[in-house]
Amino acid sequence: MALEDAKTQVDSAITRDGFKGLAFENTFGGVPSFLRRTYTKDLTGVDIAVTGIPFDQAVTNRPGTRLGPRAIREASSLQAPDQAYGWDFDVMSEFAIADYGDLAFDYAHVDQFPAALEAHVTGILDQGAACLALGGDHYITFPILRAHVKKHGPLSLLQFDAHTDTWPDDDMTRVDHGTMFYKAVKEGLIDPARSVQVGIRTHNADTLGVNIIDAREVHETGPDAVVKKIKSILGDHKTYLTFDIDGLDPAFAPGTGTPVWGGLTSAQVAIILRDLAGINLVGGDVVEVSPPFDASGATAIAGAHVAMEIINLWAFTRRG
Repeated sequence: MALEDAKTQVDSAITRDGFKGLAFENTFGGVPSFLRRTYTKDLTGVDIAVTGIPFDQAVTNRPGTRLGPRAIREASSLQAPDQAYGWDFDVMSEFAIADYGDLAFDYAHVDQFPAALEAHVTGILDQGAACLALGGDHYITFPILRAHVKKHGPLSLLQFDAHTDTWPDDDMTRVDHGTMFYKAVKEGLIDPARSVQVGIRTHNADTLGVNIIDAREVHETGPDAVVKKIKSILGDHKTYLTFDIDGLDPAFAPGTGTPVWGGLTSAQVAIILRDLAGINLVGGDVVEVSPPFDASGATAIAGAHVAMEIINLWAFTRRG
C-alpha cells in the first residue's frame, strides 16, 4: 500500500482521472462505488461496467434485495486494495472498470420494468463495455439475458443457485424470480444442453434439459471435479454467469430471501470460480442479497467477492 496515496485519495469514485488503478482510501469513508471505481455514464474506453438493479418486486418470500446493490458496493470496499488473490494479473490496473450507477425505473409500474432493464443493459453493451449487474432479485437476469442475446446470440447459462428457477410459467407478462429460466429456455435465449446449474437442492420435476450439479455432488466430488464437469459442458460457448447468493449455505449467506440448508461453502465457491478461468464469459450478475436479513454483513461481503471473481473471469481471456 502506498502511504502517500492513502493520505491524498478522497472519494476517488468521483474524482479519479481515468478508470484504471488501485485505490487506497479508508474503507470507512468516501463514496461507496463498487471497488472504488469511477462513477460514469460515459463508457468510452471502459472494458466492464458494473451496474445496480435495485428491484425486488418478483420475490416469493422475504424481500429486501432492492437494497442489495448498495450493500454489495459498500462491502466491496473491504477487499484489499491489491491484486485479487488467486489471479496472476491485476485486473483493476490492466482493465478499465467503471461503476455505471443504478437502473432508474418507476417502482409502481412493475409491468414496465423488464423493458426498462433490457434497454438499460443494451445501452451498456452498445457502448462497447461488458456488463456486471448487482441485484436485486433473480428475475433481473431474464431481461439482462435478452439484452446479451441481441448482441451475442443464444448463450450457455452458468447458474449458481439453490433453486433451478425453471418452474413452468407460460404467461410472459408475469414477473417472477422462480420461473424466468423456464421462459429463457422457451424463448431460445439459452441452450439447455450447454448450460449448468450448480448447488441445486430443491425439487423440480422438469429441469428442461439443463445440466444439474446439485449441492450434494459438489460436497461429495469436490471443486476440482465440479470445474472439470462445468468446463466439459460449456466448452468454448459464449456463457452468461448468474450467481444467486442462496447458492451458498445460510451459514455463509443468511441475508437472502429463500435460504436453503445444505448449500455450498464460500471456500468451495472461491475455488470453483477461480478454476473456471478460461471459460468464454460475456457477462454476469450477483443477485438476491437482502441486507435486512444480513445482520453481520456476511452475505453482502460474499456477494462482493463473487462479483470480483466474475470480473476476473471475464478479463482472464482478454488479457493482452
